[in-house]
Amino acid sequence: MEIRSTTDEDLTVFVDTMLSAFGLFAEGPPEGGAWWSALEMDRNLMAVAPDGRPVGTAGAYTFELTLPGGTVVPVSGVTAVGVLPTHRRQGVLSALMRHQLAELRARGEVLSVLLASEALIYRRFGYGPATSTQRLTVPRHRGAFAPLRAPGADGGQAARDTGSVELLRRAGCGPVLEEVYDRYRRAQPGALSRPHRWWALGAGQPPVASARRHVAVHRDAGGKADGYASYSVDSGTLTVDEIVTADDAVFAALARFALGHDLVTQVVFRHVPPGHPLRHLLADYRAGEVGHDSDWLWVRLLDVPGALTARGWLTDGELVLDVDDPFLGERARHLLTVRDGKADCVPTDREPDLSLDVGDLGAVYLGGTAPGTLVRAGHVRAHHADAAARADALFRTDRPPHCLHWF
Repeated sequence: MEIRSTTDEDLTVFVDTMLSAFGLFAEGPPEGGAWWSALEMDRNLMAVAPDGRPVGTAGAYTFELTLPGGTVVPVSGVTAVGVLPTHRRQGVLSALMRHQLAELRARGEVLSVLLASEALIYRRFGYGPATSTQRLTVPRHRGAFAPLRAPGADGGQAARDTGSVELLRRAGCGPVLEEVYDRYRRAQPGALSRPHRWWALGAGQPPVASARRHVAVHRDAGGKADGYASYSVDSGTLTVDEIVTADDAVFAALARFALGHDLVTQVVFRHVPPGHPLRHLLADYRAGEVGHDSDWLWVRLLDVPGALTARGWLTDGELVLDVDDPFLGERARHLLTVRDGKADCVPTDREPDLSLDVGDLGAVYLGGTAPGTLVRAGHVRAHHADAAARADALFRTDRPPHCLHWF
């Protein structure tokens, strides 16, 4: 079997092979605005059998990821990973992933990310679930907001909204969505960039895709767009694809707009960050039913010291991390020292505070999972009584990581 890079001439066979691996059929030509129209063929791999038939695929997109502390770093978004049913459990997937990881490291990137089709697959390749997302369903007749008990104080930002909401259609507001999203993702840990070509091609899911949607655009007192909600209405259900804004008051205004829509029986918010105050905004807390609480972005550290020194930190301290990478056959011990929000990470022979798999380090890296949670789960070993608590304090963030982008 050969693992080779692809070119533009391979697009059709690459897409056909990948879809066959998932048991799917093409919805249109690869260049016709389908989700795979944004594939970067110079970054994709194909596994080819000795008889020349393609039997597996793996791709990567070029993104930026916002880290805790506001740092933005280049990352590869792994995608289109699949092996034909006739060639599974023969080492094809492992060969593709090993080849891909070598290429990603050669690019000098410290992280790679993916959305996992199955949770059991990617842990063995060193990825860990780093962000999660929730679906919130609210019956419209129970969607009234509660009076604010601390208007104007921290946490009462909704009282300070002096903007307005303008209703547009997706076909006419692409540049506005692109601009608002780009400002939002730079302020939100865990958020990925949406390159311009994605918007131009209509690749992905709504509202990046050009599917028909209504868009509620929020503008501040000066008329500048600072948030939007993309939504559709079908059979009495208003489904919000996403609310995009870095401002809690704007989020509340857009949620209130959706919940005030006439001729619908319920409103479904498809992507709500964990710990978001939306349910607390409701007069009836129980009206917000949480469903489909799911993992979203998985993170893989390609360069442990590089990744740990790239993000920002809220607490000073130090930890000795013994990190095992069984897929690549690597193990190293690192002294992580944080002072004034910046980290230094160097090799050490000191006794470890924590021993963990590189995938578990990926799970805690963005602050979405506390190291102590994985200690309690039996995945991370704490060598000292206070090690988990110190790690929790060190890795915590002021804003939970969240990713909206689908790829």
